[in-house]
Amino acid sequence: MLATVKETRISKCFNSIDKGENVFIPYITAGDPNLEKTKEIVLALEKAGADIVELGIPFSDPLADGPIIQKAAGRSLENGTNLEKIFKTVEEIRKETDIPLVFLIYINTVLQFGLESLLERCRETGVDGLIIPDLPVEERRELLDLMEEYPVDLIPLASLASKGRVSEVVSCGSGFVYCISSNGVTGKRNSFDNNLGEMMKNVRKATDLPLAIGFGISSEDQIRELKNLCDGVIVGSALVEQIEKGIEDNSILERVYDMAFKMKEAARG
Repeated sequence: MLATVKETRISKCFNSIDKGENVFIPYITAGDPNLEKTKEIVLALEKAGADIVELGIPFSDPLADGPIIQKAAGRSLENGTNLEKIFKTVEEIRKETDIPLVFLIYINTVLQFGLESLLERCRETGVDGLIIPDLPVEERRELLDLMEEYPVDLIPLASLASKGRVSEVVSCGSGFVYCISSNGVTGKRNSFDNNLGEMMKNVRKATDLPLAIGFGISSEDQIRELKNLCDGVIVGSALVEQIEKGIEDNSILERVYDMAFKMKEAARG
C-alpha cells in the first residue's frame, strides 16, 4: 500500500516551507501544568515560530517516553486531564490559531475512547494528525480504512530497528514520517546513533512523505547538525523540562518562547 496523500494542514505546512528550512515541531504534554496553560503555551510556541505543535495525551504507562515526559504526564493526570477535556481545549485553541496540531496518543486511550468517536472529535475540533507509537503496522488497517473519510493524518514512525521493513512502515500513513533518531525512550541526548544518516537515506528512498527527526534533540547545534537529513525537527523533552522549571518560578511562557524561538532560528538555517 502506498503512503496516503491528503490535503491537510500538515501537508500544506510542509509544502509551504522555504527551501533549506526545516519545519519546527515542538512537543508538549497536554494538561501540564493545566489545560488553561496548555492553550497559552501553544500560542506562545506559534508566536516563537513553531510550524506544527505536537500534544502528548497523558497516559499512565507511556512506554516510549523518558523520565521528563513521564513526570509531565503524571502532573497532567493528577489534575484530572482526560481526552475529552483536551478536545475542548483544542476547540479553545482553534478560536485563535489554525496551526497544525498533532496528538501523540497510546492505543489503549484510542480504544477506550473509540476509533470513530476519536476521529469525529478530531474533525470537529481541528486535530490534524495522530501519532500512535504502540500501534503495530499489522494492526493499522482498521484505523487507516476509517481515516480515509477524515481530514486526519496517521503519522508513521520509522526507527533504526525498522531496517528491511522501512517500505512497509512508511506506506501505512500520511502527513510526514516521524523518524526516531535513537533506540530507547525519549530524552535529551548529547549525540545520535552513527547509523542515523543511513537510516534516513533508506526512509527517503521508500517514501515521498516529508521526514521529521525526533527523540533527543535538545539544542540549536543539534538541529543544525541534523537539518540536512530531514524536512522537520521534533523537540520534546528539552521543552517539557523548561515547562517544569517554569512551574517553580512562574516563567513557563517566557522559557518556552525563548527556547522555541532559538530552535526555529536554527531550523531556518
